[in-house]
Amino acid sequence: MYQLLRKILFWFDAEKVHYFSMNMLRFFCRSSFIKNILKNKFTPSTDFSKKVFGITFSNPVGLAAGFDKNAKYLNELETLGFGFVEIGTVTPLPQEGNPKPRLFRLPKDKALINRMGFNNDGAKAVAERIKSYRKKNKNLLIIGGNIGKNKVTPNEDAWKDYETCFNELQDVVDYFVVNVSSPNTPGLRDLQQKDSLKKILTNLQQINHTKKNPKPLLLKISPDLNQNDLDDVIDLAMEIQLDGLVAANTTTSRKNLITGSKIVESIGAGGLSGKPLNEESNRITRYIFAKTNGTIPIISSGGIFSGKDAEEKIQLGASLVQVWTGFIYEGPGIVTKILKAKTNEK
Repeated sequence: MYQLLRKILFWFDAEKVHYFSMNMLRFFCRSSFIKNILKNKFTPSTDFSKKVFGITFSNPVGLAAGFDKNAKYLNELETLGFGFVEIGTVTPLPQEGNPKPRLFRLPKDKALINRMGFNNDGAKAVAERIKSYRKKNKNLLIIGGNIGKNKVTPNEDAWKDYETCFNELQDVVDYFVVNVSSPNTPGLRDLQQKDSLKKILTNLQQINHTKKNPKPLLLKISPDLNQNDLDDVIDLAMEIQLDGLVAANTTTSRKNLITGSKIVESIGAGGLSGKPLNEESNRITRYIFAKTNGTIPIISSGGIFSGKDAEEKIQLGASLVQVWTGFIYEGPGIVTKILKAKTNEK
């Protein structure tokens, strides 16, 4: 059914379809009767709970940042069975992001290219939205906060933006992910250099330790890091005792695409996600696990479309997995599809 619906939806602008689809789901979920039907259909019947960095997740399949940037659809996404949802990327001040169009499909590759540019309503508005959701819902949905800097903030002051976001969201999210690896904010990836990164992360760690209820702090890394920079990031994570790493963000690479080069070139800049990222995500996940002897939990993201894809990442050392592009191509049943495959393996 979804495959037919997807063909129709793919006729239209990707970003507009994204919001249209989620608003339709919100409309249906207003009826408690329909919402319960959806919840029964998409909520796993088997216990897949797992404890990672001190948090008990109902299942290991989460939704990556970028899908629900402003925490507007938590109620609806919880209905679809996700074990956790990562909101954001959130910046201190609201910003519109890059000019449209900025989200493109590559159906032949089961991929997306985006250059959204951290479009969001700002940390204060997002925090209020999550707080409101928490009051109305007594479910156990785990919410992660993916935080970044505003485009106009110079890199030497970036640590202040991350601190602002951290303080605004600290009371309402369950864990944090520091995003310095998006390719869609000019100069952002320069913050992955060890000195810049250490300043941001140690400052957040110090603030975190003063809180009554400290939250796990993770770092999302780029799949485009060279070997030396990747080693530096992992060494730093171990040195300052980060709670985890997310591997990996979107890539600027356009290698081995089936889609014609003229189409890809006409789309222009942006981060590539989906099936083409699967192999690189696996490589980084395997490398982090080996280098750290499994001491740092890994959330593996990139190219997950099936239970086999997810299980492969877990076998390589991931504690949790995240989907995004796979959700677009496989539809609202992707969590149950992944977990059903896991059940069949038992």
